[in-house]
Amino acid sequence: MASVSRAAFYAFVLAFSAFLLYPLYVLFLIAFSPAKFTVEALFPSQWPAGFTLTNLIDALRGTGLIDPALRSLETAFLVGGMALLIGIPAAYGLSRLPRNLAATLSTSLFLVNMLPAIVIAIPISAQFVSFHLYNTVFGLAMAQELVVLPLTIFLLLGAFQGLPKDLENQARVDGAGMLRTLYTLLVPLSKAAVAAAFLLAWMVSWDEFTFAVILSPINPTLPIVIYTNITRGDILASSAFALLLVAPVVVLTAVLQKYLKGEYLSGGMHG
Repeated sequence: MASVSRAAFYAFVLAFSAFLLYPLYVLFLIAFSPAKFTVEALFPSQWPAGFTLTNLIDALRGTGLIDPALRSLETAFLVGGMALLIGIPAAYGLSRLPRNLAATLSTSLFLVNMLPAIVIAIPISAQFVSFHLYNTVFGLAMAQELVVLPLTIFLLLGAFQGLPKDLENQARVDGAGMLRTLYTLLVPLSKAAVAAAFLLAWMVSWDEFTFAVILSPINPTLPIVIYTNITRGDILASSAFALLLVAPVVVLTAVLQKYLKGEYLSGGMHG
């Protein structure tokens, strides 16, 4: 009976994984297969019928891709860094409060995410013009921080609350101040949650669209360039761009994967 249940579980995991990976497979198929086998075919092949780099070369040659990609990378790393810079002390301060009060305050931070992004972006853009932050990487990062910061604080709050209080008390007895205790003891012990918070903030910024199209229309980010090509009907170029959009996420996830295993990440999710 146990073996049957295990086999059913593995079958479900395999089917679910195939369901999630199929769009990415089709993306690779369109990007690296001749057009006559994919978008130009009446019945597109579900298996690789040929290999070509023409689609990718034409996409790179026909569109200014480098600047939007660099702008997206710069914004994403800035958002991730700002999220940790603000989120770590904020989560630590909340962790010193009673759990019910801390949970209420951290949950209230998500209220901004209940509003449509365009409702927030329009008044922000008007203010950014007067502050000379409109169409700048820093201004775009600040706007996107409104979305990622609540999640960052939530993850780090659970991590700090999960650490024994005796560790901090012992550090204070040994003469460590509050900031030294936080950054030399608590943060290293919560590196799983720190890595997860940075990765999630980075990913949200990397493919964010609404704030980018309103606050940075002159110097667009990569998602806007992809959207422009899709609306023009250039599916091949869009597929090539989408691969470039996915690649950094895969690389960054692979680098941080040792911190994202379930037994480590759980420390940043309870409380």
